[in-house]
Amino acid sequence: MKRRMTKMEAQAFKARWEAINAAEREELRTTSLAHKLRQLAVLMASAGKFGWTEALAADDAEVRDRWNRLRRLQRV
Repeated sequence: MKRRMTKMEAQAFKARWEAINAAEREELRTTSLAHKLRQLAVLMASAGKFGWTEALAADDAEVRDRWNRLRRLQRV
C-alpha cells in the first residue's frame, strides 16, 4: 500500500511545478515569432503522417457551417 504524501512533500511538489511553469512561460515569451511559425509549419506538415487530415477536415467543415449559420442569422 502506498503511503500518503505529507503536507511538506505536497508543497515541494507544487513549488517544483510552479518553477517549471514559470520557466516554460519565459521560454515561450522569449521565443521569436519566426521560430514559432517554423514550429507551426512543421506541425501542420506532419498532420498527414499522424492521420489527422480527416479529423482536421471535419473540424473545418463544422467551423464553416457555424460561420454560414451566423451569416444567415445576421443576413450578411
